[in-house]
Amino acid sequence: MRVLLVFAHPLQKSFTASVALTAREALEASGHVVDLLDLYAENFDPRLSNTERGGYFDVPYDTSAVAGIVDRLKAADGLVLVFPQWWFNFPAILKGFFDRVFAPGVAFTHDVAGGRIVPQLINIRFLYALTTTGSPWWLVHFYMGNPVRRLLKRGIANFCSRKLVFRMMSLHDMDRATEARRKAHLERIRKALAAV
Repeated sequence: MRVLLVFAHPLQKSFTASVALTAREALEASGHVVDLLDLYAENFDPRLSNTERGGYFDVPYDTSAVAGIVDRLKAADGLVLVFPQWWFNFPAILKGFFDRVFAPGVAFTHDVAGGRIVPQLINIRFLYALTTTGSPWWLVHFYMGNPVRRLLKRGIANFCSRKLVFRMMSLHDMDRATEARRKAHLERIRKALAAV
């Protein structure tokens, strides 16, 4: 399979970068082709332009400003997102990736009767989110309601694809994680992606 691995962290020596490298190695060792999309390294502009927003209901919608990335998404069988959670949310650059690339005619189409959207990413068979957060597990799940998981699974995955396998793997309390805990998390990721 061809996997689009989207990496969203500004630091190349971060633990999140280690997660991306581990994911890539595990996928490639299993024979998958990995297309690494490093949003920072590729200088991705997360801002939805006036033209993009103004033409949101145009048919066809103009994705020419992000055509190269759209082509990479359409060529993929799987999607792996690697990012930290900041303020219980996506980094701005990843949110911009969704806003600009998961566009009408790419990730979904508008139902002509209005109201609903129709999934279009039928090529994507699985979506894995590999993430870290500085908050402890109980705070993310019980106090905040795990907003990133809800947005990815109930929103993006369910609205943009059908019969998609979704999995989210998080290292909580990242800032206090021991080296042993970090290594164990990387091994967990390696095993999960080796089984894809």
